[in-house]
Amino acid sequence: MHVGKIIRFYREKAGMTQDQLGRGICSDTHVSKIERGSTDVSPEVITLLADRLGIQIRQELHHLAEIKKRLHAWHEAIMLLLYDDMEVIKEELEKESLIQISDYKTLYKLLQGRYYLVHRKLGKAYGIINEMERTKSKLPHYESNLLLHITGIYLYYTQDYFKAIETLNSINEEEYNNPEYYYYLAMSYHWLESRMMAYYYSEKALRHFKDTHNFLKSIDAEMLMLLQIIYDDNRNYQTIANRFENIIKSCDLCQAPQLKRIAVHNLGFLYQENKAYELAGRYYQQTMELSEPKSALYLLSFEGYIQSCAEGKLLAKEELLSMAQDGLSLSKEARDEVHIARFYLLILFIEENIAEYYSSLRLTVLPILRKQGDAFLVHRYEKNLFNYYVETNQTDLALETASLFINKAKPAPALQAEKSLHQ
Repeated sequence: MHVGKIIRFYREKAGMTQDQLGRGICSDTHVSKIERGSTDVSPEVITLLADRLGIQIRQELHHLAEIKKRLHAWHEAIMLLLYDDMEVIKEELEKESLIQISDYKTLYKLLQGRYYLVHRKLGKAYGIINEMERTKSKLPHYESNLLLHITGIYLYYTQDYFKAIETLNSINEEEYNNPEYYYYLAMSYHWLESRMMAYYYSEKALRHFKDTHNFLKSIDAEMLMLLQIIYDDNRNYQTIANRFENIIKSCDLCQAPQLKRIAVHNLGFLYQENKAYELAGRYYQQTMELSEPKSALYLLSFEGYIQSCAEGKLLAKEELLSMAQDGLSLSKEARDEVHIARFYLLILFIEENIAEYYSSLRLTVLPILRKQGDAFLVHRYEKNLFNYYVETNQTDLALETASLFINKAKPAPALQAEKSLHQ
């Protein structure tokens, strides 16, 4: 950054004209050229102008260098999810008026966008993305790729997974040495049920997180890898369970209760999928104990617990119905449209009200799940619906349902931290 910008900034801050600043030193025309950086100027003239403004140019240049360091420290705190550091640095930078005339103005704006994404302020993040898009052809290489990174994360959070993948794959690795974006590629492939690609990128992300000592994201990436092999025909589910147990221990060591809750839930899901219903119920109950009542994870684990008990015939029908009604009431109190629909469906399942179950599934539950982007459940329910229509000779509805789940991509199972609960 040329010193002329600093001169202009402090001149305008002092309310001086170019003529007033240059009087007895140089002409107002020369001051104008200095401020634009369009002329050579002697150190003596700069010193005289700076003295009149009451500043020291060397100190101001050092200050700008420190701002650059703080911006990179803020970026690191955001990526490492160091929330306290994130807020402290944010407040420091907001007081730095020099940023607005510096070469780091664009970087600062983009990092604000990344900050908003961490806190799920998607509207504010989109505003910055939209603003930067208008000038992206003029952005430096690093900032141009950072914009792609941030846009990819935004698209992931808004469930536009195909576009997220396309955007993140546009990043030039030679210009942008930040492999953290592999994680969001992995997550996008995960929710499109492209398990091989999700595993590939989550493994690359895990390697990066370990190299950068990002312990929370390391746990997250390893859990994501495990979710890709739950349905592998050659899997050893007990080995997967043991790895989840190790993740839970790591969460305790890292004091990561949010990740621990998700890991415990996923372990319950693994046991449920393998028909180990008592173990599934145990881990679902543990998740509920670790979670806030009426939270999304609590309701999800409560549903999993009831489902496991029903499928494993572990509790009497009356007790199952009572719990499902409690789950429905909690969902209504939480105004959770998805879980209201799912608990209602669970009640019909327990009551063995088959016709009403599939009617509600088709007309009420699936539209809600599609709107929410829960494509794994959509795919699973559509297959169940298809099988039901085939078994009951409802050919037209069977064909209609088949066309839905055959001709589209469908995301992967279980709960993953970034998807709905983590940060």
